[in-house]
Amino acid sequence: MPRTPSICHLIQWPEQSEASDTYSVIDPAHLKPVASVPDMDTPDVKQAISLAHTAQKHWARKTARERATVLHKWYQLCMHNQSDLAKIMTIECGKPLAESMGEVAYGSSFLRWFAEEASRAYGDVIPENAKGRRLLAIKQPVGVVAAITPWNFPNAMIARKVAPAIAAGCSIIVKPSAETPLSALAMAYLGEEAGLPPGVFNVVTASKGSAKRIGNEMTENALVRKITFTGSTAVGKLLSKQAASTMKKVSMELGGNAPFIVFDDADIDAAVTGCIASKFRNTGQTCVCANRVFVHSKIYDTFAAKLSAKIREMEVGHGLEPGNQFGPLITSDAFDKVVRHVEDAVGKGAKVLLGGKPHGLGGNFYEPTVLTGVTNEMLLAREETFGPVAGLIRFETESEVTKAANDTPFGLAAYFYTKDAGRIFRLSEALEYGIVGVNEGIVSTEVAPFGGIKESGLGREGSKYGMDDYMEIKYICIGGIKETLDA
Repeated sequence: MPRTPSICHLIQWPEQSEASDTYSVIDPAHLKPVASVPDMDTPDVKQAISLAHTAQKHWARKTARERATVLHKWYQLCMHNQSDLAKIMTIECGKPLAESMGEVAYGSSFLRWFAEEASRAYGDVIPENAKGRRLLAIKQPVGVVAAITPWNFPNAMIARKVAPAIAAGCSIIVKPSAETPLSALAMAYLGEEAGLPPGVFNVVTASKGSAKRIGNEMTENALVRKITFTGSTAVGKLLSKQAASTMKKVSMELGGNAPFIVFDDADIDAAVTGCIASKFRNTGQTCVCANRVFVHSKIYDTFAAKLSAKIREMEVGHGLEPGNQFGPLITSDAFDKVVRHVEDAVGKGAKVLLGGKPHGLGGNFYEPTVLTGVTNEMLLAREETFGPVAGLIRFETESEVTKAANDTPFGLAAYFYTKDAGRIFRLSEALEYGIVGVNEGIVSTEVAPFGGIKESGLGREGSKYGMDDYMEIKYICIGGIKETLDA
């Protein structure tokens, strides 16, 4: 199987691009440019949409098995090139190489899963309501899809959207984050090698300065029939409002403020391990990251000490260097937000148990931090920190912590640790979140539905439900059918 191209190969301009400018992709660890890519704008997006519209008509006429064959080959190519894809990812987004390897496997799993689901887009035969009729419901691809994806999972967030769209018979245009376009280009290269026809999967690279104009074109162009977005709630609301002008389907995976609750009957060591996995993966920059850590007062001090001790054993540095578990924050703005949240918490009475300041490596590196005495009035508890800071909040009762956990406009993911079987069911049902992890810190998998409620979004990705947002249900009523057979 072919290997991924070098970064130099990846940055060659698409032949159809009209972009005259480029922008640099920055390694967030060394703060140095590693590549330059086209800074595309509205004309490029219009052309990509036109190509996707033409290609989709032909792609939709392929059988489900033909589409599945391409997705299977794409999966195999991604896994064969896992190491190269992971290195590209680490260079552009900073996460440790082991995490990047895991993300490539996770992202690729959606290609395999939806290759299998392509043949299961079943319709229905509906019992007729009158003699001489037959009623059918069939599923058809929605058409051209536009996807806007974030930097924190530059492979998986694309695969989770592209795989069901292509399996359903749609074409798709992806605008990756300005910070991490190289992973998207590598995926596109392997998709072409797998047999995706031109125009079925398109990548539009653009700087932050061009992003708004590109988003406007994607949401307002009538040829685009669905918008899928992963990112902030504020941007998701804006895109949804703009998409309403042509009544597009939308699916939104937006902001979170995940509670991580540890009861006094929990396995404390397991809870510490789960907290580190949920809170500190990708240096705390994940959409389902534990943002508020609620710990029962009876075990509060023990949990805090064990958590801090475990984190002290972990190394900070460039993701390509062996043994490092923490990388840099993605940008100076992300770094500044973490600084602001920690300073606010300390100023309001929180105590620094570990870290609490910029790392000696400089740049966008911040020390893994544990704070005690955190309260709901602090920014750390009200906003998504998106950094390596665990703020521990003390609680006494189940009802108290349930109310506090739900006291947020967001509802993406929640976690809790307990050995009480009754509490497992009570709290799982009472927590106002689309995803609940019980005695587990990492719950994402291609076989289960991923998505939030309240202001954390609309729709579900992955699982047997994942193709629904990329298909329309058509009702067919057939009349004039004789009710008796000729003799």
